[in-house]
Amino acid sequence: VAGLGNYGLRGTRHSVGMAVLDRLARQLAVAEGWRADRQCCADVVLATARSLELLLLKPRRLMNLNGLSVASAAELYNLRPEDIYLVHDDLDKALGKVAIKLGGSARGHNGVRSCISALHSNEMTRLRVGIGRP
Repeated sequence: VAGLGNYGLRGTRHSVGMAVLDRLARQLAVAEGWRADRQCCADVVLATARSLELLLLKPRRLMNLNGLSVASAAELYNLRPEDIYLVHDDLDKALGKVAIKLGGSARGHNGVRSCISALHSNEMTRLRVGIGRP
C-alpha cells in the first residue's frame, strides 16, 4: 500500500495518501515501526491485517517521482502491479469522499502517472481520497 504525496509537504491535502497510511499504521499498531529504506527511497513498515502481510510505503520523493520508490519496493518485495494499492488525492472528489478505482489511466494525477510509467503497468488498485478544489 503506497501513500502518494510530496514528502516535504506533509500535512497538505496533496499529500493525503501519506496521512492515510499514517492512520492505517496506527490502527494496525505498527506506527512506531516506520523505518527509512534507502533501497527504495521511502519510509516503510510491515503489518498484518486479517492474515494478510502488508508493506506500507511512503515515498521520500516528490509526487512526480513517487513511482520510482513504488517500483523499487515492488522489485525488492517481489510484488506485481496488481498487488499494489495506491492511495492518493483526487481534486475532482469532494473533501473526504473516497472511491476505489481498479486500473486505468492516471486521470491527470502526476503521482499515479509516475507509478504507471515506473511499473510499466496500469493494473494498480487506487484509493482516491477527495480533497476538493480550492
